[in-house]
Amino acid sequence: MSETTSSAFTDLLPPELTNTIGRLEFLARTAKEGSINGRHTSPHKGFSVEFAEHRQYVAGDDLRNLDWRVYGKSDRYYIKQYIEETNMRVTILVDASGSMKFRGDEASGLGNSSSLSKFEYARHLAAALSYLFIRQQDAVGLVTFDEGVRKYIRPAAKPSQVRKILEELHNTEPDKDTRCAETFHEIAERIPARGLVIVISDLFDDAEAIKKALHHFQYKKHELLLFHMMAEEELTFPFKKFDHFKCLEVDGRRVDIDPATIRASYLERVRAHLKAIELACGQMGADYVPVNTKASVNETLFSYFSNRKAGSR
Repeated sequence: MSETTSSAFTDLLPPELTNTIGRLEFLARTAKEGSINGRHTSPHKGFSVEFAEHRQYVAGDDLRNLDWRVYGKSDRYYIKQYIEETNMRVTILVDASGSMKFRGDEASGLGNSSSLSKFEYARHLAAALSYLFIRQQDAVGLVTFDEGVRKYIRPAAKPSQVRKILEELHNTEPDKDTRCAETFHEIAERIPARGLVIVISDLFDDAEAIKKALHHFQYKKHELLLFHMMAEEELTFPFKKFDHFKCLEVDGRRVDIDPATIRASYLERVRAHLKAIELACGQMGADYVPVNTKASVNETLFSYFSNRKAGSR
């Protein structure tokens, strides 16, 4: 293992996080296409696991799959078809735009005293999920983006894929402007077959444009999971003193602001934006996970998987 890979594992998958992952399992809700048999329902019919339907026998079919009870009633040969289980293709989209550099003073990160920026938090989430899916023998890939796609690692199910993804996350630094909607449309066209798409982003883009882009994933028959990243300060705007506010996406851009004069309108716009994205996800049947970086990564993962499991009962 190279020094870079070792550092990536140590930084992004500390023991407390891998211990949490070891207690989690992700089962797809909709049919997925994959290349090996696994735990997820496939859209294709096969001869294993769970009965689906009959079809008429044709020359060359395996006689072991004939339904003799149906033959006894109808004097015709029918084959029993079953629903296969398959591995899943997972693509994790990580926002690497400048706004993800924001680091809240109250963020507690992985549950220790060190604070994480939104991007650092996103890296830990992506690393943990990648590790989880590879453990399940699912294929997982990574996309990092800002104004467009920065890196696209195609999904693969081999163990070395975790090292590849962690190295890319470790070496990526957030920069440039955010163009979520355009990027999502591009990625939706590039990802093959139906699978699971996980978006980890603060979604600082036009809400209507984002909603249309998310529908593009639904049109392509992907299941969607969205972690909406926000720092505590972005949600509460606790600033009090007149100050210079620096733009994290455009170099040199600063704005002089008196927080007291804009707090109410700012909070109203933030709540409206969050609500619009949440409603869009609800309409599509997508999982929407609001993430406050004040909570630990462990808390966020455990809470999401607990809620998902409870909702599937």
